[in-house]
Amino acid sequence: MAEGNGQLKAYIERIENVNADIKDRMEDRKEIYSELKSAGYTPKIVRKLIAGRAVEKAKRGEGDGLLGVYE
Repeated sequence: MAEGNGQLKAYIERIENVNADIKDRMEDRKEIYSELKSAGYTPKIVRKLIAGRAVEKAKRGEGDGLLGVYE
C-alpha cells in the first residue's frame, strides 16, 4: 500500500500543478480581455464570437438557421 500512497501523491501533485496552470491562464485571459476593452472592443461580443468559433461548422450553420427561423 505504501507504493500506492506514493502513486496517489504523484497524481495529486500533478492535479495541483494543472490547477495552478489553469489559474495562470485564466489570469492571462482576463488581462487580454482588459486590453481588448481598452482598445475599444466589447468583451461580451468577443466572448460570443469565440464561443461560436468553438462550435463545429455544421452545428453552427444549423444553429444560425434555427435562429433565423425564430427571428
